[in-house]
Amino acid sequence: MTKIAMLGVGRMGREIIKKAVEEGLDVVAAVDSPENPIIGKDAGIVSGIDALDVKVSSAAELENTLEKTKPEVVVDFTNAEACFWNFKLICKKGINMVVGTTGFSDKQLNEMRKEAVKRNIGILISPNMSVGVNVFWDLVKEATKKLRDYDIEIIEQHHRFKKDSPSGTALRTAEIIAGEMEKNLKDIAVYGRKGAREREKGEIGIHAIRAGDIVGEHIVIYSTLGERIEITHKAHSRTAFVNGVIKAIGFIKGKKGVYGMNDVLGI
Repeated sequence: MTKIAMLGVGRMGREIIKKAVEEGLDVVAAVDSPENPIIGKDAGIVSGIDALDVKVSSAAELENTLEKTKPEVVVDFTNAEACFWNFKLICKKGINMVVGTTGFSDKQLNEMRKEAVKRNIGILISPNMSVGVNVFWDLVKEATKKLRDYDIEIIEQHHRFKKDSPSGTALRTAEIIAGEMEKNLKDIAVYGRKGAREREKGEIGIHAIRAGDIVGEHIVIYSTLGERIEITHKAHSRTAFVNGVIKAIGFIKGKKGVYGMNDVLGI
């Protein structure tokens, strides 16, 4: 039975705890920000299941919590800044990680990858662990190879509570497209559109919508004069993401090195 610690007991964290228990994983710790009113409450009750006898602890006590509970895998769904600092401590403890947090800078991601190798731990980082999204990325890669001269636009939609914009999934999609075009995304990305000018050849448009309770939708449009192709992924619930996280936990346990969901799924 794999012992896991859940960092970030928000919407995703609670669903992961529920699924982990259902799949027979041992949730030994749950951690959230010090000011969160759920601190001290049972992680099972907070997640809508039976009590686990695991209190949600403060991130300020993370080192002590890890020493007491000794998880084999830490799952982080917090925010970029919190995760970046959590990661440094977890690396020192030699614990493997699954990171679903988004919003990192390139510098932060590169530093995390280097530190994981240096500390000889296993880390799996992915902005989206849904099986469907990872197949979506594979389809986008193949489509871009054949439609490089088409106008390419990305539209992503999420619930009103999502803080980072564009989504990590949309940015990863754009990176894949830019890579196939042999371009640097920073040079060709246009975030939303305002003003009076024609679309420039080779741009990648990236547009974010925040409304209601939309779980997640990503559309890539390939269009030219006379026709249009769209590749779409729609998440009906967080179950799609949670199932991928459980696969990722099973994959990273006992491994060394830096991985993504492609490694888990064999894509």
